[in-house]
Amino acid sequence: MQALHVNGYDMAYLDIGPSTGSPPLVCVHGSLCDFRIWSPVLGPLTRKHRVIAPSLRHFFPEHWDGKSDTYSIAQHVKDMIGFIEKLDLGHVDLMGHSRGGHIAFRVAQQRPDLLRRLVLAEPGGEVDLSLHPDAPTGPSPLAARIAAAAEKIAAGDIDGGLTFFMDALEGPNAWKRLPASPKQLLRDNAMTLIGQVRDKRPPFTLTDAQAIKMPTLFIGGANTKGMLPMVLHALAANVPDAKTVMIPNTTHPMFEQAPQAYSEAVLDFLAAP
Repeated sequence: MQALHVNGYDMAYLDIGPSTGSPPLVCVHGSLCDFRIWSPVLGPLTRKHRVIAPSLRHFFPEHWDGKSDTYSIAQHVKDMIGFIEKLDLGHVDLMGHSRGGHIAFRVAQQRPDLLRRLVLAEPGGEVDLSLHPDAPTGPSPLAARIAAAAEKIAAGDIDGGLTFFMDALEGPNAWKRLPASPKQLLRDNAMTLIGQVRDKRPPFTLTDAQAIKMPTLFIGGANTKGMLPMVLHALAANVPDAKTVMIPNTTHPMFEQAPQAYSEAVLDFLAAP
């Protein structure tokens, strides 16, 4: 593990794979995760690419108390821009999953000069009516459940809050079915869900989507339910140079459930002319 001092914060990261050849692939994790979440795909991806996976501000290895106001999409986007600049490796390929997909999208929107290609695995967030005619108005049901889960976590019921969150995202008994190692990773980052409730992240708009000019791969789990597929397909239909791959028999954590298929999709896209 290494660290870069970015915007007054030490961002821990993993740096694995060949240092020559293709541009490095920078990977941005999602909610309740950290750089360790990419472990299932590090083997196949690092055969051809240098993979750099940071932990976002307030995620493991930090053990945050959830009390400061420095957790937000805007802060994480600013940090990722600063992180890529400090790497000083020229253009990079950027991949993000869930919350990390939202962050990667905003980095591409604000600083396209830093990137070569973009991979968005079910980016989190909402869409507005300019992007989808059936976009719901007001807070999403998932946002309300995240708030309820965060309330339990803030009261000290970590496993209770995570149970509520995972069952809302993946269906009944999702937390119960998780092996011990993924459960511990979620516990290590549980307090960040308190910050996420205060995010105030803007919805994706048609103008936002049309601003993404680099080649972009959207990856989805073929069996994912809820808002995430709507967001993915609405963005993919309006980003000018976009391709979509759905991974069969998977849901939102598709790169954990089918690491080989996920990696092949990413590697094919990065190798395309």
